[in-house]
Amino acid sequence: MAEGYALALQDGLVAALRADPGVSALVDKRVYDEPPKAVTRPFICLGGIEPRPLRTSGRRAADVVFSIEAHSRPQAAGRVEATRIAASIVAALDEQESAVTVAGYTLIRLQWMGQTVARDSDGESYSAIIAFEALIDG
Repeated sequence: MAEGYALALQDGLVAALRADPGVSALVDKRVYDEPPKAVTRPFICLGGIEPRPLRTSGRRAADVVFSIEAHSRPQAAGRVEATRIAASIVAALDEQESAVTVAGYTLIRLQWMGQTVARDSDGESYSAIIAFEALIDG
């Protein structure tokens, strides 16, 4: 438990997304906490991770709101590629608690909260931001 909720969840999310065949079909293994400078698109990276403590009956837990970003620069598909990647992320994680290992903790709930897909400021790329909520015990 030394790493805390956020880092333990982060490690589990990256591993789960890299292992998911639907995600891999679209981005290969390009799932990062912090993408390298010369990253090949499309790729996925983690966005914000915001744990909030919950204390009941002497137990510790956390409600963690987090986002995952899908980045695309398709030749002709527009926002379609980013939207497909977002859908694969949702399929891999929404209510799939057993797919994500949170070392030192128990992942109680993992739910998709919503998403947005928009053109990036460069005018060529698209990004999807997918929001989730997790309940972690421990």
